Amino acid sequence: MAVTNCWRRMWAVWLTASLFILSGCASTLSARVTTYQQWPVGVQGEYYRIVPAPDQSGNLQFGAFADMLRAAIGATGLREVTGGAEARFDVHFEYDNPVRQIWVQRYDDPFFYPGWPAFGGYYGGWGGWGGGVFYAPRTVHVPVEVYRNTLTVTIFDRLADGREVYRATAVHSSQSDSLDAVMPYLMQAIFDGFPGNNGQVKEVRYELPR
Repeated sequence: MAVTNCWRRMWAVWLTASLFILSGCASTLSARVTTYQQWPVGVQGEYYRIVPAPDQSGNLQFGAFADMLRAAIGATGLREVTGGAEARFDVHFEYDNPVRQIWVQRYDDPFFYPGWPAFGGYYGGWGGWGGGVFYAPRTVHVPVEVYRNTLTVTIFDRLADGREVYRATAVHSSQSDSLDAVMPYLMQAIFDGFPGNNGQVKEVRYELPR
C-alpha cells in the first residue's frame, strides 16, 4: 500500500508539472500561415480599399474585423483611400471557425479521472522495489471538439486588370469558440514578414497578455 501511495504522489507531481507546462503554452498563440504572392515593386504609399462581399455589407462583426485589418496592414506600406483619392488595390477578406471532432490520447487512470475504468495497478509477487511492481496507466482515445479559426486576405491590383497579387491564409486551432478573440492575431499573422515568398508556409507565434 505504501508503494501505491508513493507512486501516486509521484504521478501527482508529474501531473502538476504537466499542468504548469500547459499553462505556459497557453500564454502564446500560434498560427499557420500560407502565402501566395506576386507583389508589384514600387507601390509604397499606394492606396487600398476594403471591399466587402455582398453578405458582409453592414455586418457588424465584419466591420470590427475590418478595423483590425486596418491596424495590421501597415506592414505593406499601403494607405487606406480617403476623400476623392483613387484606390489601386482592392482588399477582400473572409473568415470562419468550423468545429470538428478529433481523438486524443489520455491516461485511463481513476486517480486523475474519477469514474474512469481502473488501470492495471499494484501487484505483489515480483521481487522489485517494495516487493511489487506498479503498472503505468494505459492510454485511451477520447473525442475532443476543435475549432479551426481561419482568416484569408486577398489583394487585387486594379492597375493590372484586377489581377490577384497577394493571398494569405492564417489558421489557428482552439478547443474554445474564440474567433473574435484570436482575430487580431490572425490579422497580424497575415502581414507578418509581408509579402514573404510565393508558396510559403510558416508558423508564427505571439505572446498573449497575462
